[in-house]
Amino acid sequence: MSEWAAWVGRTDEVTDRASAALAGAMLATLDRDPRTLGEGDPLPPLFHWMHCRELAPGSRLDVDGHQKRGEFLPALPLSRRMWAGGRLRFEGSVRIGESIRRRSTIRAITPKEGRSGPLVLVTVEHRISGAGGDIIEEQDLVFLERPTEPLRLPRVAGPEGDMAWSESVTPDAAMLFRFSALTFNAHRIHYDRDYARGVELYPDLVVHGPLTALLLADLATRRSGRSLRTLTFRARRPMFVDRPITIEGDPMEREVSLRALDDTGALTMSADATLA
Repeated sequence: MSEWAAWVGRTDEVTDRASAALAGAMLATLDRDPRTLGEGDPLPPLFHWMHCRELAPGSRLDVDGHQKRGEFLPALPLSRRMWAGGRLRFEGSVRIGESIRRRSTIRAITPKEGRSGPLVLVTVEHRISGAGGDIIEEQDLVFLERPTEPLRLPRVAGPEGDMAWSESVTPDAAMLFRFSALTFNAHRIHYDRDYARGVELYPDLVVHGPLTALLLADLATRRSGRSLRTLTFRARRPMFVDRPITIEGDPMEREVSLRALDDTGALTMSADATLA
């Protein structure tokens, strides 16, 4: 732990330009009209994930498709990586067409004991700054041992009660591939079926946690007609390609409770948002 603690406080900076072309491509990925966004429009919530990416050359990728650790993130002796959740604040507006800067800082590295063995939780803060606003995001990344047995999800009862908003979406392989490409995410569990099944022992391609979070954020802004001020989300259960997802929301004045359910009705992601 002392060796990893030395990485806390490490920073990295990347500059970019908020792109109308990328924003349109993400709208198309969500099956929306890509022509509805243009120069000067506010960047929709979580669309910053397409910008200021780590452009690792192919020789710097590990077997799972992630950038090899040991540069910004520590070289933890755990081979599996998951994005467990995050917290975001939207201050002002980052707008399409403007120059933006992302400053990333490792805030904490915490070893834990999970149900399947040891794990390490790494919290990374990203501050994305434009001329008229900032996005402050904390990501919770989990590192753990690669599994030795196929994943078997227990059947669980879904959450009780209905929500005011409810929509269904079925992420197919094309949607997962497009989202991976737009966010420059080469994690092979999202597009390489042989790897997902044979190495990480999932039943099929895995739906990105960030894609689910983006669908929930989009639901909140689209159905309320208002922008977000904060968003907190937590992944609870993986979901898989070609299986329908139900995304739901319950507005309460300036707050919205959000959730995603898988094809069995089990809770897969919970989230809370505050509106402008």
